[in-house]
Amino acid sequence: MQRPTYPQSPPLHHPVPQHVSTVPQLRSPPPPSLQPQGGYDGSPYQQQPQQNRAPSGGPNMFGQYGNFINDPAAHMASQFGQTAFRQGQEYLEQNVNRFVNVSALKHYFTVTNSYVINKLFLVLFPWRHKPWTRRQATSSGGASVVGIAAPQEAQPPPSSAAAAAWYLPPRDDINSPDMYIPVMSLVTYIFLQALISGLRGQFQPELFGYIATTALVVVIVEILGLKLGCYLLSISNASQLLDLVAYSGYKFVGVIVTIAVAEVVNGGKGTGGWVGWGVFIYTFLANSLFLMRSLKYVLLPESNENNRGPMQTHPLDSRAKRNQRTQFLFFYSYIVQLFFMWILCRS
Repeated sequence: MQRPTYPQSPPLHHPVPQHVSTVPQLRSPPPPSLQPQGGYDGSPYQQQPQQNRAPSGGPNMFGQYGNFINDPAAHMASQFGQTAFRQGQEYLEQNVNRFVNVSALKHYFTVTNSYVINKLFLVLFPWRHKPWTRRQATSSGGASVVGIAAPQEAQPPPSSAAAAAWYLPPRDDINSPDMYIPVMSLVTYIFLQALISGLRGQFQPELFGYIATTALVVVIVEILGLKLGCYLLSISNASQLLDLVAYSGYKFVGVIVTIAVAEVVNGGKGTGGWVGWGVFIYTFLANSLFLMRSLKYVLLPESNENNRGPMQTHPLDSRAKRNQRTQFLFFYSYIVQLFFMWILCRS
């Protein structure tokens, strides 16, 4: 069967567009022109003004809360809060001053970096330091004179003008006691003991409280013993209590050095061994000599018949009482310090 034959189909032609369209060229908008005062000028690039739009920074920037500061009730509440805060601060200062003289306490924290470095060197190496006498600033007739506190019987009698003398702060006198080093040494001692316990695998959170309690009990018992000895020996001083608190904390410097050196040399076996005991004996003797020289003006005050200066003392005591005070100073500087430093190093 043969296929039927069809006439040849015409050639195919692609459609040709009859209307040619051009794509508009994109271009950036023209720079904005100054808007006339009349408002919108019909330009397609101009933003139409918004109705009821408040200017930025105006009084209605926060809407309905914009006038809160100008509200009389808010102003009254602000004044009441300021008055209550001021009264509470005054009440706190009055009650704190009953137990601690804040203005006198600030004197012991007036230190500098150079003072701290020199003081630490003095506590650890007191062998060749001179002089040990504290410096005083004397004011007479509106003029201030700074010098070394001489024995009271060698000072000239006061003039007709009112004369006053006070000790220089620690930043101006290396022999002045401070509380910055004792406080920082106490905190460092607590963290050092906790760190060593952690390296040995024996750390517990309760260890911080135990170490801090032991250190504070040692300091409190030491101060109470000093105050009792001063009372029995009739030793008085205007700044005696704060000075004793400051001097009782310098032992922690030697204790920290002993624990750190012994722990490194002995390989984590504690303060035992020849090295540990050698460092302990050295720091103990250095601290004892430092206290023996420094506490002389507190526990062995000179006579002060004219009642001048910061040390308020009694007339010249008998030789027997002065010998008792010397023995008490020796007992505190060597026997008591040996016992307490041994407890702190072994705890």
